[in-house]
Amino acid sequence: MWEYEHSIETNATPEAIWRLWSDVENWGAWNGEIEKTEINGPFEAGTQILMTPPGDEPIPLVIAEAVENERFVDEARFGDLLLRTTHRIDTAGQDLNRVVYRMEITGDGADEAGPQIGPGITADWPETMAALVKMAGG
Repeated sequence: MWEYEHSIETNATPEAIWRLWSDVENWGAWNGEIEKTEINGPFEAGTQILMTPPGDEPIPLVIAEAVENERFVDEARFGDLLLRTTHRIDTAGQDLNRVVYRMEITGDGADEAGPQIGPGITADWPETMAALVKMAGG
């Protein structure tokens, strides 16, 4: 297994962050690594998202879990690998929240492939998360 986690503190409300997360087709407004996103249903477990990075092929994601104003988890499969990303909001103090992104890469070959692909996937998280909380009013 390969794993990585990054967090950022903000005074943006969970509701404001959730509004941005659940507005899938506008993820590109705060995530520069997305050219286009499409969702085939409501923002809930079981719904598929197609996320297209600039100049690349669409990546199919499935929402594995969604708890309004708390967290959502998406999963992507590449052969025998499962890339599971948890996005969550933790209370960090009065009027202070912590947004946490965590990726886990599991499956056959994850110990070798994770260190090769994981850092490239997660490299933009600090900038993306900063843009997210700024847009959410934090």
